[in-house]
Amino acid sequence: MRVIVVGAGVVGTMHAWQAVERGHEVVQIEREAEARGASLRNFGQIWVSGRAGGEELETALRARELWEGIGARIPELGFRAIGSLTPVRNDLELAVAEAAVARPDAAARGYKLVTADEARAINPALRGEFVSALHCERDAAVEPRTAQLVLRKALLASGRYTFLPGREVREVIESGKDGRGGVRDDHGDVHTADAVVLCTGAWLGGLVREIAGDIPVRRVRLQMAQTDPLGEPLTTSVADADSFRYYPAYASEALDALNAGQAQEPMAAAHKMQLLMVQRRDGGLTIGDTHEYEHPFAFDTLEDPYEHLTQVIEGFLGRPLPKIRRRWAGVYAQCTDTSRVVHRQRVRDGVWLVTGPGGRGMTCSPAIAETTADELGW
Repeated sequence: MRVIVVGAGVVGTMHAWQAVERGHEVVQIEREAEARGASLRNFGQIWVSGRAGGEELETALRARELWEGIGARIPELGFRAIGSLTPVRNDLELAVAEAAVARPDAAARGYKLVTADEARAINPALRGEFVSALHCERDAAVEPRTAQLVLRKALLASGRYTFLPGREVREVIESGKDGRGGVRDDHGDVHTADAVVLCTGAWLGGLVREIAGDIPVRRVRLQMAQTDPLGEPLTTSVADADSFRYYPAYASEALDALNAGQAQEPMAAAHKMQLLMVQRRDGGLTIGDTHEYEHPFAFDTLEDPYEHLTQVIEGFLGRPLPKIRRRWAGVYAQCTDTSRVVHRQRVRDGVWLVTGPGGRGMTCSPAIAETTADELGW
């Protein structure tokens, strides 16, 4: 079988990976010289802890298993089973963590409530003030800026993979009598295949709208930053209690009480913020993030949200945050029904559109691609 994958972000690359792993020939077409979207502009977290119970958690756990297996084969991927800690600072926040640990699927997530001293033993960089922490052993991380590059290197070594950058797909060609369809790119070249998978990320206009119409997917903008090296290991990912407000796993009466009794900081509320923090292999910290849902998006990055994040982080670290050396914004595609893991749609005979994982893309892409491959009978 010959498969065309359109889009070289993490979702597209994982579809290419699944096809090659199953013995097929793959042509991957990317309109940029290489992927430049949300697949690079994220934390690199394999984030199990906050996922909704049921399908979303099952997808994340399967994806985490797949990431670990790929990481064992490709050390350059930077897979690290580091887990996460969410420090809590008062009784209201603690109650939400306790409710999470009481979930029937807590063991599958690796949830454990630890004391402040136990948290510091797990992550000695947390020298600030907090009363306890929610530990999630199943969370992990990879290097987002280089993950697609090292995966592509491994795909090229298979001898069954071709990467065509700098080409925008303009037309989808439906399967003919021979069962083959394909695509035409903006160079005028036609590429034939038995199956076409469109993994176009937040690019929802143009060809996608022509062949799929207005799909139930929206675009979300976020702002993030990276610091100079911390100078010591940050042995886990770190979140704050605002992540309880953001992730569906923490929905509970205790969360309702937190929202009623402890208003979110105005800056965090205005920008729909949470703290997530991951250390990169060079020692720097990726920190964020904000969320913007209404169009038109702003085109600038703002200083005030970073000042808020700096205060929160310094409270946990008990020391100044290293200098921020780069800031960026990104846009990802998210299903408007946020309980859906992904939008997967057959848009033509032999042509599938896969988009809208939202903030789950880096976490869930291996399992999303595996499901597509199973459903298409690869």
